[in-house]
Amino acid sequence: MKINNRYIAVGLIIAFSLFFGLAAHADESDEATTITFSQPIQIPGQVLPAGTYLFKLENPDDLNVVQIFNADRTVLYATLQTIPTDRPEPTGHTVVTLAEQGTGQPDALMTWFYPGRETGNEFLYPKQKEKELGQDKQQTAVANRPTVSNSDAIGGGN
Repeated sequence: MKINNRYIAVGLIIAFSLFFGLAAHADESDEATTITFSQPIQIPGQVLPAGTYLFKLENPDDLNVVQIFNADRTVLYATLQTIPTDRPEPTGHTVVTLAEQGTGQPDALMTWFYPGRETGNEFLYPKQKEKELGQDKQQTAVANRPTVSNSDAIGGGN
C-alpha cells in the first residue's frame, strides 16, 4: 500500500509541475514581440513608417497569420498570411530578415522568428514582387526583446 501511495504522490507532483510550467508560459502563445525600425519598412501591401510595432500571431492555433499593431496595440496595421520557414539554430532574440530594395526604397520584411523558435513566419508578397525581392540582397537582423532602443534599432542598410 505504501508503494502505491508513493506512486500517486509522485504522479501528482509531476502533474502539478507540468501544469504550472505550462501556465507560466501561456503568455507566449501569441508570440507577441515588439520591434523598433529606424527606417520605413515594407510589409506586404504597405510601407510602415519608422517606429515601434507589435508583431503577434492572430490565433495561437494558426501559426500562419501574423498581425502588426502599433506599440500599444491600439492600431492594427495589417493581418498577413504567412508560410512557415525554418532556421538552423534558434536564438534567444527576435530575428527578422530584410531585403534591401535599393536607393530610395524601404527594406522589405521577409521573415520573423520569435525567440527560441526554429520555425518562423515568411511573409507572402505578390509573385512579381516576390521575384524581385528574391534577387535583392537580404540581411538578418537580431532585435532585443521586448523592445529595441533607437541606438540598436533595425533599419535599412544597418
